[in-house]
Amino acid sequence: MLNLAPITQDSKIFQAEKLLYNTRMLSEFDLIKHYFARHSHSAAGADPRIGLGIGDDCALLNPSPGMQLAISSDMLVSGRHFFPDADPAMLGHKCLAVNLSDLAAMGAKPLAFTLALSLPEANPDWLAPFSAGLLALADHYQCALIGGDTTKGPLNICITVFGEIPPGLALRRDAAKVGDDIWVSGTLGDARLALAGYWKEHPGLIRMDDDEHRQAALRMHRPSPRVELGLALRGIAHAALDISDGLAGDLGHILERSGVGAVLQLDALPAGPVLAKQAREIRRLYTLAGGDDYEICFTAPAAKRAEVVAAGAASSTAVTRIGSIEQAGGLQLLDADGKPVSIDIQSFDHFTSA
Repeated sequence: MLNLAPITQDSKIFQAEKLLYNTRMLSEFDLIKHYFARHSHSAAGADPRIGLGIGDDCALLNPSPGMQLAISSDMLVSGRHFFPDADPAMLGHKCLAVNLSDLAAMGAKPLAFTLALSLPEANPDWLAPFSAGLLALADHYQCALIGGDTTKGPLNICITVFGEIPPGLALRRDAAKVGDDIWVSGTLGDARLALAGYWKEHPGLIRMDDDEHRQAALRMHRPSPRVELGLALRGIAHAALDISDGLAGDLGHILERSGVGAVLQLDALPAGPVLAKQAREIRRLYTLAGGDDYEICFTAPAAKRAEVVAAGAASSTAVTRIGSIEQAGGLQLLDADGKPVSIDIQSFDHFTSA
């Protein structure tokens, strides 16, 4: 996780931007110039992969010779995907992180991204930390901001990200094979537990003090895209996807696309450190169907277990074997004793979930 230097009320940058805002309203082009134009990323030649960045009708990309482009787009809507008063620096980080997570799940190396931003107003108090959080993560993964759009309206953030990958090495959802192990990176459930804390769900069952809630909330507000692991899994894993709407529902996409079934060891699911302290009922539910984890669920041949563990070590990412791909369709859950478990779960859906 990256540490961002806070932009404080008494910082020179903040005061200069506030003076600019107070003396004249920022235009769309002022907004882009002051907060999002990057000379190192927008000038042709600074990065050989970027032919032309911000400033023209289109950006131009130069993927490495022989590489395929991997492209993904995500929209984050205020009040739907994040709280309207969300910390802007964390929000800037998250809106790019969730897109990088898609690249990670395909085994693609980040290349560039575009940003479409609808704002109620061009407010430096919000724009300065938002752009700082966004661009710090972009710099970390050498992912150039190459264009986009801005307009006035309800707060809405849409990012399209571009990556590159050698032909034939993409980790696709339709590639799981019978006999594969099922693995998951990192830990699950703390983000959903944080949301339960905000919503005051399950009173008396969830026990979490303020410090624990803040710790869990970091998983919700500042997810870590597993880019390094995705790259390390090229040629090892068969199928993969990132976990955004809950493990059970997202794994279901692999099962459907690959035409297979799966058995999951429910009590082997790696709970986040705060969730691990909760009652078994909550722990099982949130690891299985919590959402907002942005970990990678992937399948790999049983013969490559040592290679998977090595890929995790090389990328400094914990990996846990949680089940297996079976011939029969559907998802079966087993407890630690190998007995079937039935849990009423429903993964998040943008049009059917509240």
